[in-house]
Amino acid sequence: MPTDLELLRLDVEALWVTSAGGRMERVNAPDRSLAWKLFFAGCAEGNLVRVRHDIDDATAAKLLAICGGEPPWRDPWQLPQCIGKLLDVFSNSAPPATGAASRIPMTVGTGVIYELPHCVKYAHPASIVRGESPSGAELVARFTEMGMPRPMIDAGFTNVSDLWEPWCLAMEGEEVAAAAYAARHGRDGVEIGVHTFPKFRARGFGAAVTAAWSSLASLEGRALFYSTSRANRSSQRVAARLGLRMFAASFGIG
Repeated sequence: MPTDLELLRLDVEALWVTSAGGRMERVNAPDRSLAWKLFFAGCAEGNLVRVRHDIDDATAAKLLAICGGEPPWRDPWQLPQCIGKLLDVFSNSAPPATGAASRIPMTVGTGVIYELPHCVKYAHPASIVRGESPSGAELVARFTEMGMPRPMIDAGFTNVSDLWEPWCLAMEGEEVAAAAYAARHGRDGVEIGVHTFPKFRARGFGAAVTAAWSSLASLEGRALFYSTSRANRSSQRVAARLGLRMFAASFGIG
């Protein structure tokens, strides 16, 4: 069995596309979005840090030295002491800004990370459509012909390609109640993304679609992860419904 630090390393490797030197180049997802300037993840066994590729070497060295002095992150709900020092480094290394740019504050995002076992069980009456099944192909054909349902468009699923593979949907009748997809896709680890549509929230659909996703055949042999922001209580309730184990936490600065 992998240790928690080994699991965390698999998750971090799934999150980012990195250079040969270990610098983050972009998010490891089809939208190729920008990575944090610094990403810090930790558990009781140790911490992992990544710095973005466009941070100059001198600043990167300062950031890594500060992070290296931080003890293992044992309490996911207690933020590491080093955050203030890291923010100071970014503030002191940034070039002078004028106009609107000078008023943009540094962003800090915090999260918690759960281990998602394969083939999680969760009893729920939802009908599950798996993307890698005949019923999934039929649904894709329907969406392609008729367009995505309005609630899905409002949530950012503007076309079929926004359902990042592998995916599955929880249905109530003909309506999509919740979606699960590969939000971050690494060689040895995959992190789930889950969205429950507004009229179906607090009814177990998020847990149902997460459990179904964890059983997809194409995910066999890879470690699975479920993460969410510290402020997202709804997402944390999904993890609680499924009995998932929180084993690590993270923050990003950008």
